[in-house]
This record gives sequence, structure tokens and C-alpha cells, in this order.
Amino acid sequence: MGGRGQFRIPNSQFRILQCYPPPVAEPRELSLALRAFLAAYRWHRIDPVPCASLRRPLGDCRVALVSSAGLVAPGDEPFDDGVRGGDWSFRLIPADADLAALEEHHRSDSFSHAGIEADRNLALPLHRLHELAAEGAIGAVAPRHISLMGSITAPGRLRRETLPAVADLLAADGVDVALMVPV
Repeated sequence: MGGRGQFRIPNSQFRILQCYPPPVAEPRELSLALRAFLAAYRWHRIDPVPCASLRRPLGDCRVALVSSAGLVAPGDEPFDDGVRGGDWSFRLIPADADLAALEEHHRSDSFSHAGIEADRNLALPLHRLHELAAEGAIGAVAPRHISLMGSITAPGRLRRETLPAVADLLAADGVDVALMVPV
């Protein structure tokens, strides 16, 4: 274990910085329209789900990424901005994808997209995952990764339809660990 809030993967210099709670904008920093939306939004309470324990060492695990950045591979259908409550579908990103070529279709304008535009690894750290596999910190990079649309204000279909399909796909790919990259 490294310093406060840092975790070291055994036999690696890689550290995961614990960033909870995530930085949150002050209400006065948000647009009037966004403040009105948040005031009227029907928040859902979801009971916590216990974390699963690894069945094998991380160095033997196949790892996939699940990003909510709305990234789309060239030639794939973009996420639909017109779906009321948010597009609950997902896109597959191959492990050998050219990150610079991925298109970002995140619908939210409540954050700066500049970082993701400059470096797609911020939203889908595929290069870092390949580095961890090369170091032996993880067993393997999954053949496919998942891109979802963030900012889904009506998550019912996402929970009922999309997430079970994503779980089935990851299981079929032999994924042991899925890392969520929220945007």
C-alpha cells in the first residue's frame, strides 16, 4: 500500500489514486438551466451491491473497460442524441482500436470535453491497460471493451436491457474484471 488513498498493484510501479468523493462543481458554477434540471430531477435510490471477490490473482485476470464517455469506433452508429432520457445502447470497442480515431458523442454539456478530445485515454485508458498486461500486473486485456452514453436521465432500459447484455458479453469474453470509467 502506498500513501494515503493510494494502492499499489503487487510487483508494479502502477498506482491507483483513490479519488472519492469525486470533485463536484459548486451549484453557483452551473448554468441556470442545469440547476433547474437538477432541482426537478427524480433521483433514484439504488441499494448498494456488495463487491465481488476475485477468484484468482489480478495477474491472472482478463480485464475489460466500460466507459460512459459515449465513444464510438469509426463507421459505427453514433449514439442518438434525440432519445428522450438518453440513449441506453452500447458500442463495442476492440482491444486494438486506434483511440485517436474514436469519436466522442457524450451528450452532456455540463463538463469540458477538452481533456477527452486531447487524449482518449482519459475516457478509455486502453493504452494503460495494455501497459499493465505487458508488465504482468494483469493477465490479459479483453478482446472487446464497452462504451455507453453517460448522462442518462431515464436509466430504466439501461438497467433492464443494456447492462444484462453487457454482462453476458463480458462473461462470453472470459472477463474476470471490468473497470468502470465514469465520465
